[in-house]
Amino acid sequence: MTPLLVVDGANVVGSRPDGWWRDRAGAAVRLRDALLPLAAGGLPDLPAPLEVVLVVEGRARGVASADGVRVVAAPGSGDDTIVDLVAAARPRRTVVVTADRGLRERVAALGAEVRGPRSLSPVY
Repeated sequence: MTPLLVVDGANVVGSRPDGWWRDRAGAAVRLRDALLPLAAGGLPDLPAPLEVVLVVEGRARGVASADGVRVVAAPGSGDDTIVDLVAAARPRRTVVVTADRGLRERVAALGAEVRGPRSLSPVY
């Protein structure tokens, strides 16, 4: 079964002080595009192929999916949407990328592996 990589878009974008707050949708597009190689290339300890899902919220909700990265617009809380995705994916191997402590605890309780934003450093 293909592993699922779920990226907390707001949290990962917010981990880089590159002016993202001036254009949240643009920052989400840059992250989405940076994630594209992961579907076919994987990460060092998470081999491809991967299903890559980027969860966006707020002003980034209009960002479209791209070939290799499915973008999910959270109708409310991005954290709740990520928890729902993880719960629906069980028992599939699922990795969530976030630095949010509360979210980390919630998804780990569902069996997901959790990594920080730096785990994406090969691409972002």
